[in-house]
Amino acid sequence: MSIVTISPATRLEGEAEIRIILDEKGNVKDAYFQIIEFRGFEKFCVGRPAEELPRIVTRICGVCPWAHHMASSKATDMLYGREPPSAAKKLRELGYCAHILDSHSIHFFALALPDFALSPRAPRRERSIIGLYKKNPELVKKVLRMREKITRVEEIIGGKAIHPVTSIPGGLSKPITEEERKEIEENAKELLKFSMESVELFSKLVEKNENKDLVFGDYYILKTHYAGLVDKNNKVNFYDGMIRVVSVDGKELFKFEAKDYLEYIAEKVTPWSYTKMPYLKKIGWRGIVDGPDSGIYRVGPLGRINAADGFATDKAQEYYERFVELFGKPAHHTMAFHYARVIEMVYASERMLELVQDEEITSKDVLNIEGEITGCGIAAVEAPRGLLIHHYESDENGITTMANFIIPTTMNNPSINLDIKRVSARLIENGKYDDGILNMIEMAFRAYDPCLACSTHSIPGALKIIVKIYSSDGKLIRKLGGEYYG
Repeated sequence: MSIVTISPATRLEGEAEIRIILDEKGNVKDAYFQIIEFRGFEKFCVGRPAEELPRIVTRICGVCPWAHHMASSKATDMLYGREPPSAAKKLRELGYCAHILDSHSIHFFALALPDFALSPRAPRRERSIIGLYKKNPELVKKVLRMREKITRVEEIIGGKAIHPVTSIPGGLSKPITEEERKEIEENAKELLKFSMESVELFSKLVEKNENKDLVFGDYYILKTHYAGLVDKNNKVNFYDGMIRVVSVDGKELFKFEAKDYLEYIAEKVTPWSYTKMPYLKKIGWRGIVDGPDSGIYRVGPLGRINAADGFATDKAQEYYERFVELFGKPAHHTMAFHYARVIEMVYASERMLELVQDEEITSKDVLNIEGEITGCGIAAVEAPRGLLIHHYESDENGITTMANFIIPTTMNNPSINLDIKRVSARLIENGKYDDGILNMIEMAFRAYDPCLACSTHSIPGALKIIVKIYSSDGKLIRKLGGEYYG
């Protein structure tokens, strides 16, 4: 028996490694996506005034701070018993659509596109945004120009682009001016055009023979359940809605409000990762396997597009219909995450335009300070990577006594591990592999756009902290710890 190690895993947020275990014949016996960093951010929130949490939790991650800002704001709305004014909700969603564009454009162009625009087997030094720039400098320059417009919208609404501060319990701390509204409107128009070009770019790339086999072939297929937020018409919504879960064959299994999540979602801990393994409670844990009897479910762009009946804007709906023609419904091809991601860029741009052209968007009525502390706040939003749940409890003075975050990368963790195992088994035979094959294995997790800083938490009394010390030749010298954290 031997072990193939990919360390560190590349083009992702956070620190992880892949360990592939080969049997005596050199074929894949098992594989693990090991998340090797630990943060435990939930513990930092206990003892803090709950009203501070929307600002504190943005520091979980610099890639998706808006997702935590929005989920936290909605949860503290509930905890303080304050219903935000209509204009505040629209402004929050407007800023959040900019964040979806921010995150999706980073991932698609910097982390994912080099595999498709260059080649999954291109030399490692070339498979990067730098290699992409050398091949198509005008494209990369345009991406940077568009990102400047995206972050300007975030800055206007959030006070800061990366770690927003303006969303507070009961609404927003400031409205926007007419001049700011016009600036956002012009940016949104350009971003819509750019997003549509991104869909067409990926469409052309997946038609290439090598890419077509990767996207539509049997390398990356899992038959799981899917979950996402939907509006009253079962259309995708990033900011608000009901959580809808569909089965392997696309039928609705459950539809529930975020406050009831504990009835439907449970979390399992493994001794080899600092990220938990969520599963559908009413189906149960059957291990890291797919199929209708497994409680594993997927979230994110592919999860949303499968859980919903389409989009509420025209262009995104057109692309959605094309997507269904290509992949079927539900789509089980993991590489379809990328296609769904660029379609969501179109939806986010269209929705930005709708909101910024709403006559209420410049209203000064953006904060409600009336309400009583309820002691509990639970909310969900669609982070770029998938469904995100924040759950807070407090005492009568609003001091946080418990915080629980269920992160989209955590929800996808079982599927990421299974995808890596499946593709490894298909690509590695008789112990033979090369750098191109190892990158194709990494592509399995890269499709999910995992955010590891967000996902590393613990259940007190259930997760061991272990430090392993290796010699220069890779031999384990000493193991420290092993005590339960909590």
